[in-house]
Amino acid sequence: MKMSSPFSPSPYLSFPPNPNHNPYPNRNPNPDRTSFSIHSNRNPNRTRFPIHPNHRRLSFPLITSLHPIKSTLTNSSSTSTTTTTKEIIAAPRLRRLVSEFENLGTAAEKLRRVMEYAARMPRMEERKKVMENRVMGCVAQVWVDVMMDEEGRVRIEADSDSEMIRGFCGCLIEVLDGAWPEEVVGYEAEELGELVMGGLGGRGRGNTWGNVLVAMKKRTRGLVAEREGRVAVGEEFPSLMIGRDGIVAKGSYAEAQARYLFPDESTVNELVKVLREKDIGIVAHFYMDPEVQGVLTAAQKNWPHIHISDSLVMADKAVKMAEAGCRFIAVLGVDFMAENVRAILDQAGHQKVGVYRMSNERISCSLADAAATPSYMKYLEKASLSTPSLHVIYINTSLETKALAHELVPTITCTSSNVVQTILQAFAEVPSLTVYYGPDSYMGANIAELFLQMTMMSDEEINKIHPQHNRASIRSLLPRLQYFQEGTCIVHHLFGHEVVEKINDLYCDAFLTAHLEVPGEMFFLAMEAKRRGMGVVGSTQNILDFIKQRVQEALDRNVNDHLQFVLGTESGMITSIVAAVQTLLHSVEPSTRRPDIKVEIVFPVSSNSVTKMSNGPCDPFKFAVVPGVASGEGCSIHGGCASCPYMKMNSLAALLRVCRQLPDETQLLSAYEAERFSSQTSSGKPIADVGCEPILHMRHFQATHELPEKLVHQIIHAHENGNAS
Repeated sequence: MKMSSPFSPSPYLSFPPNPNHNPYPNRNPNPDRTSFSIHSNRNPNRTRFPIHPNHRRLSFPLITSLHPIKSTLTNSSSTSTTTTTKEIIAAPRLRRLVSEFENLGTAAEKLRRVMEYAARMPRMEERKKVMENRVMGCVAQVWVDVMMDEEGRVRIEADSDSEMIRGFCGCLIEVLDGAWPEEVVGYEAEELGELVMGGLGGRGRGNTWGNVLVAMKKRTRGLVAEREGRVAVGEEFPSLMIGRDGIVAKGSYAEAQARYLFPDESTVNELVKVLREKDIGIVAHFYMDPEVQGVLTAAQKNWPHIHISDSLVMADKAVKMAEAGCRFIAVLGVDFMAENVRAILDQAGHQKVGVYRMSNERISCSLADAAATPSYMKYLEKASLSTPSLHVIYINTSLETKALAHELVPTITCTSSNVVQTILQAFAEVPSLTVYYGPDSYMGANIAELFLQMTMMSDEEINKIHPQHNRASIRSLLPRLQYFQEGTCIVHHLFGHEVVEKINDLYCDAFLTAHLEVPGEMFFLAMEAKRRGMGVVGSTQNILDFIKQRVQEALDRNVNDHLQFVLGTESGMITSIVAAVQTLLHSVEPSTRRPDIKVEIVFPVSSNSVTKMSNGPCDPFKFAVVPGVASGEGCSIHGGCASCPYMKMNSLAALLRVCRQLPDETQLLSAYEAERFSSQTSSGKPIADVGCEPILHMRHFQATHELPEKLVHQIIHAHENGNAS
C-alpha cells in the first residue's frame, strides 16, 4: 500500500477547519493549564494529554462581542493610569461580510463579488511595493502596509499582482481598516476565509488568506509596541542571510556559525589525502560542530565516501561505503549511532570493517540515557502485562536498550520521519493493540495530539494519510496509545515558552521549522504555520527538504524574494542548509533572468547561548564568541538551544587524529572503537542479535509499508512464548 510521506507538503498533517466548529468559541480562561487539547464540538469529552507545566499555549482574545473595548493606558511620566472606552468597529463589519457571502449560492457569484472588492480597492503606490511589505508564503506577490492614525486606529493598505488575491485582501481590509489594534490582533478569520474562498481555488489561495492576515496582525503588534516604547534594538534572534553572492551574518552567534562555512583549504586537502590513502569512509550527523561540517562538506567534492545525514541513514551509508572498498568507518555522532553502524555492518557481513568513534570517553545522549533507567524498564514491564502490545522505540537509544526491551515486549524501532505511519500501521494490522512509545516524552505527547486532531477530519481526509483508518478507528486507538513521561532531548527541551513568545511576536509571518521532539508549545506554533503552508514538523531531513522546496518554488516564480526560516532544531543543521540553498541559487542558468533570492535562517537563541572569549589582539579571521554556554551545557534557558554538547565532542582534531592513526596496529585507538556487544540477554541470546531485530523490523516496514510477519506473530503470541524475541 502506498502512503503519503509524513511531514512533507502533502495532505498529511494538514488539518482543515472543522465544518461544525463554532466560529466564535470561548478560549480557555485559565492561562496556566498544564494539558493541551484541540477544541471539537463533536467530542465534548475530549482526551487531554499532559505537557510540560512551563509550556503554555499562546492565544489572543477573539472579537466576539459588540460591547465597547476598555483600554487601560499608563502615563510613562507618572504612576497614574487612564481607562478609555472604545466602540467596537470590526465585529459588525465582520457580521455584515459573513451575511453578504452566505447569501451567495454559487462559486461564480462569490468570484464576481471578490472581483468587485478587488476593483474598489485602491492600488498601492509603487514606492510601498518593497520587500519589507511583501507577505511570505503566497502563491502570488502580495504587499501589506499597516499604519496607525492619530486616533490610534489601524490603517491598512494591500495590493497583489493577482486580482483574485486583491479581492481577498479587500475583504480583510473591509473588516479591519480603521479598527482598533486590539481588534486587529484578536481577529480570527478561518471560517470567513472558508466562506469567501469556498470553491474559488486550492490550498494555495487559502494559505494566502491566512498569511496576509498574519502579516497584518504582526505589523499591528509592532506599531503598538513602538507607540508604547517597547521596541528594543537588537531584540531579534541572530540569523544568517544566504544569497547568490555570499552570506551575511546578523548577530554574534550567527557570526560564530558562519566562521566555519568556508574552511581552510589546506585542512580539507589534508583530510581528503588521509581518507583516500587509508580507505576511510565518514558518516556524520547533521548536528556536528559547524567547523567539522564545513570541512566535511568541502571534502565531499574530492572524496565520495563522506555522508552527512540524520541517524536513520548513517548505517545504510556505512554499508555502501564498505561495499565500495572502505576498510574503516569513522562515525561522527553519539555512541548509539556508532553502535548501530557496527551492528548493521556485522549483519551485512562486513565484520572486518573497523568502526571508530571520535572520543575515548562516552559520547552520551539524554534520550538514550532516559531509556536506560529503571523507570523505563518499569514502563516496559507494565507493557508486557497487556496483550497484545507493541513497543515503538525511538532510534535514539542504545543497542543494549533495544535488546532488553525486545526481550520484554515486541519492539520496533522508529525515527521522527516514520513514527506516525509506524504506529498507524500497527493499529491497522492488530486492531486491539496497545502501543507503548518511548523514550521521548515530547514526541509522544505530540503524536497523541496529532491523532486527536485527526478525529476532527473526515474519513476521506484520514484515508489519504493512511488507507486503513477512518475517524472511528482513530478515536478508538487514542486510549491505547501510551508514551513514556520522563525522557527529553536536552537540545529540543529548551524550545519552550520564552522562545515561543518571541517567535510568535517577531516571526509569526516567517516559515517555521520544528523537530518532532520539541515541546508542545513550539509544536503547536509549527503546526499552525504548517496549516498555512508556512511550516514543517518532522525530522532533520524533513526540515532540510522543506527549506529546499520553498527555495525552489521562489526560483520558479522568478521574482525577487526574501524567505525567512526559523530553525526549530539544533543549530548544526546550518552547514547542510547553506550548502543546499547555495546549490539551488546557483542552479539558475546564466542566460536566464536571475531573481534576487535571499534566504534567511533564524537561530532562536539569545546572547546567553554563546561564550565570550578572552580579549586579545584583533584578528579579522577570529570571533569573540563560540557556540555554547560557558558551563558546557550548550543551551540557554534565556533564548533556546545553541547546540548539543554531546555532538560537539566530535571535534575536527579528533577526526584527524583517529584517521592518521589507522590502521590501529598498536591498539592506541581501542577506546575509540565502536562497541561490539558480546554479552547476552537474560534468555541467553546475544545482545547484538536481539538489539538489531527491532531495527530490521523498521527496515522491513520502510520497504513494504507493512509490519513483518515475524513481529506480528511476536505481538499476538508474546505471552505464549514468555517473551517477545
